[in-house]
Order: sequence, then C-alpha cells, then structure tokens
Amino acid sequence: MYRFLLTPRWLALHVVVLLVIPAFVFLGRWQFGRFEERSANSSRVTANIEAAPVPLDTLAGVGRPVREDDRFRKVTVSGSYDPSHALLVRRRPQQGQNGFYVLTPLVTGDGTGVIVNRGWVKAGATADAVPEVPAPPAGQVTVTGRLRPSETEESSGIRVRPGLPPGQVLLINADTIGQGLPYQLVGGFVELTEQAPAPAAAPAPVPAPDVGAGGGLNLAYGIQWWLFIGIAVAGWILLIRREAAERRAGKQPEEPEESVPAAN
Repeated sequence: MYRFLLTPRWLALHVVVLLVIPAFVFLGRWQFGRFEERSANSSRVTANIEAAPVPLDTLAGVGRPVREDDRFRKVTVSGSYDPSHALLVRRRPQQGQNGFYVLTPLVTGDGTGVIVNRGWVKAGATADAVPEVPAPPAGQVTVTGRLRPSETEESSGIRVRPGLPPGQVLLINADTIGQGLPYQLVGGFVELTEQAPAPAAAPAPVPAPDVGAGGGLNLAYGIQWWLFIGIAVAGWILLIRREAAERRAGKQPEEPEESVPAAN
C-alpha cells in the first residue's frame, strides 16, 4: 500500500521536507539568538541611561575608544567651549525635519578636549544654507551627557564623501576631527543633556535612544519559524494519508448491479 512513497514524485517531496525542517530550525535559533542579543543590549542601555553620572575620565581618555558596555552612560565633565573649532553634522533628521547636530569641543583643565554634541538645529532654506546656531556659553561650564563611541561608516551606515562645505562633517569621529585641533581629544563624544550654567538659547536636545521592545519581534519570529516545522510535518503526513486512502478506495471491488427482471 505504501510503495508509492518510493516513487520519484514522493522521493522529491521527502527531500524537500527533510531540507525544510533543519532550515526552519536554523532560522528559529537565529531569531532566538537575535532576541537574546537585543534584550541584553536593551537592558544594558536602559541601565546606563538611568545610572548616576560619573566623571568622564573614568570611562574615556585620549587614545581610549569608548567601550560598547559604556554606551549612553551618563558622564560629567568641566571645561570651556572652543567655538572656533565648532562643526555641524549633516543629514541628521529629528522629528521628521532635516537638520544638523552641533558639535563644539570642550577643553578641560588638563589641556585635552572632548567633543560635545550640543543638540540639533533645523536646516536652512537650501542644502548649502548655513543654519542659525545658538552660541555656546562662555567661560567655565559643567556638562552632563550620554557617552557615545565615535561613529564610523560601519557603525552608522553613513558613507563619507568629499566636497562638504567648510565646518561640516558627516560622522562624529574623534580621531578624524581631532586631526585639525591644537589639543588631543578623548575617544568618543558626549551627547549633552544638561549644562551649568544654562545658556539663554541652545540647540534642541537630542532625544534619548529608543530601546524598543528588546527584541520582542525576534522572539515572535523565532516561534513562528518553529511553528512552520510542525505545519510542514503535519502537511507531509496528511498528504501521505490522503494518497494511501485514495489508493485503497481505488482497489475496492465494485458492487454488482442489481438485476432488473425482464418484462414479460
């Protein structure tokens, strides 16, 4: 009855099912792995944002890149702004509007500096128009902000290109920006959240990162792939049983027709 399972058509179906099952297992495990990674990242970033600020020099220094585990950790640093080396970061939309990030180095007491992202300003009327940027406060200030690693093409997905207007960059990279400064920069940069004394006018604050659902979608996709395994196996069995039932029905002898008496 089940010899049909060895026919070429059924052998091809067996191969497909046997290939699909491990593929779905792999895809489900990959999604579960992404869920664990994103959940861990979400928990780490949330903890860093909510932690009490620490001095910048405990987490960053000249020639020391910011560790991934320290991303968005709140830090404090004191010094004076160097507006002569301020920069604008192009292509930074916020709340659905095109704009720029405002970078101003903060020179500390030991003669080193740190890039401070003071916030966001709206783009001008044209792509080459210089936006209005509030000046940084003069004198000694204390900055509190989120510590960020330097941006790269790989981490940001932004491709660097030549020909930008003077004073503008595409990436916030301490190594690249520091090449044109008379002092050394610590690794990474600080995304300003507070400063004292507070200025009369300032760029719009950069929103805190959206940690999202911690990979909840990946968990749902992982469960979905593993459900597909059950569906594939159940469909395979159902097809086999239906084929067997049809073959059994085709082999049953036909019932003899009732004889009709001939009319006299």
